[in-house]
Amino acid sequence: MEFQELLKVRRSANNFLPNVTITEEDLMPIFSDVKLAPSAFNLQHTEYIVVTDNELKEKVREAAFGQYKVHSSSAVIIAIADRYAYKCTESLHQGMVDLGMMTEFELRNTIEDNFTFYEGRGEQFMKEEAIRNASLSSMLFMLSAKNHGWDTCPMIGYNDEQLRKLLEIPDTHEIVLMMTIGKEKEQSRRLRGYRKPVGEFVKFM
Repeated sequence: MEFQELLKVRRSANNFLPNVTITEEDLMPIFSDVKLAPSAFNLQHTEYIVVTDNELKEKVREAAFGQYKVHSSSAVIIAIADRYAYKCTESLHQGMVDLGMMTEFELRNTIEDNFTFYEGRGEQFMKEEAIRNASLSSMLFMLSAKNHGWDTCPMIGYNDEQLRKLLEIPDTHEIVLMMTIGKEKEQSRRLRGYRKPVGEFVKFM
């Protein structure tokens, strides 16, 4: 889809056509696009949990305060992010060393730099960085989903602890966003809300 058109047609779907199945084969091209999302130091903090099983999806719905869009969606996507992604620097870059794109000396320096950068800024910074990176990734997921013919809705209305326990999300990871995906029930679509003119949210200096 042409990019400007994609931006215009992507909407937050508040209801979905029931009984529409989404498969792993449907989702793989979307996640292949998501691999290209920017991430700080290429640490790729973001991970995804895909819930398609109807019984588990209903339990996720309970954690989301009973919101109907979870029930009608084809799947629920949970974006989580590893606060300690910097600890994976070596494994992430080893392939570049093997291919001759990076020397062992450069790898050791990169590992040291990443550890110093994150540990020097502390836990709060690590949490914020995880959320920043997963937010960028999640936006790309929603744009790619629309490009592949699926509708989505980002959600923050859920019980974090209930969801964490249900999906066995480790304490090292932040739950950043819940996204429902399916085919929008267009009869339920709301009018797009007021959008500020550029002059109200951009300051040129």
